[in-house]
Amino acid sequence: MKKFGIITNRDKDEGLAVTGRLQELLRAAGAECFLAPGRRRGDGSPYTPTEELPADTDGLIVLGGDGTLLQAAHDVASRGIPLLGINLGTLGFLAETELSGMQEAVRRLVAGQFEIEDHMMLSVRRPAGPEAAGESLPDALNDLVITRSGFSRLIAVGVYINGELVNNYRGDGVIISTPTGSTGYNLSAGGPIVSPVSRLIVITPICPHSLNARSIVVSDEDVVSIRIRKSKKTQEEEAIATVDGSYAVNLRAEDCVEVCRAANMTKLIRLGGSFYQVLRLKLDGGTAGG
Repeated sequence: MKKFGIITNRDKDEGLAVTGRLQELLRAAGAECFLAPGRRRGDGSPYTPTEELPADTDGLIVLGGDGTLLQAAHDVASRGIPLLGINLGTLGFLAETELSGMQEAVRRLVAGQFEIEDHMMLSVRRPAGPEAAGESLPDALNDLVITRSGFSRLIAVGVYINGELVNNYRGDGVIISTPTGSTGYNLSAGGPIVSPVSRLIVITPICPHSLNARSIVVSDEDVVSIRIRKSKKTQEEEAIATVDGSYAVNLRAEDCVEVCRAANMTKLIRLGGSFYQVLRLKLDGGTAGG
């Protein structure tokens, strides 16, 4: 790799001091680099306009936390540009290295001493209903989370696999996770940890009001549907569906959300060391975070 874009969380890198140091390291190693353009949507959320990235970009280095890398994954998935995360946050499973390892990371990148992993994403859509048009949500690298809305104390959801009812849950909601997202909210909710390069979908209820409610793991060939049931305290909006903690839509009773494997993949650059080494270090060092 010889040409890199840099995506920076400017709230975590005030004055772009770390960004400037990274540019110096890359140029000293003989690589080209540029600061990727940053934009903000109407709601103030940042994004990287994919169409403004040079066609010959070999990779993107993301300075920030897991949230910054998730946003970058959403933005560039259609381009298939590999991402390397350098953690400027607290605990993160997605970032490949900490700030202290930045110089070594640059050396390995330019020398070609790395691997590229394909991480599956989830396609999320809300089919058309009696009172709403169909809608496609952004693809998820971590998860789709459906939680209660407003004054609802509990929500009831029906979980279907390929159109067949598997279970009804009452509780705080349900998480539909990718393997990558299994170390995020899914882990905090008691779900299983799986290898991030697996091809499967994890369904985990959140605080279910049942002693026998457990996570379900299904194939990446399956279609998972979540239908919102009516609650005792009927209100216009029963639940909220959130993709990777950043994009949300409100759901009414009888609304349905469908999830399946997305056509796009996220390519993450790995410099060495196994997922299980990282897992051991992260779990020993703090609280799990996507």
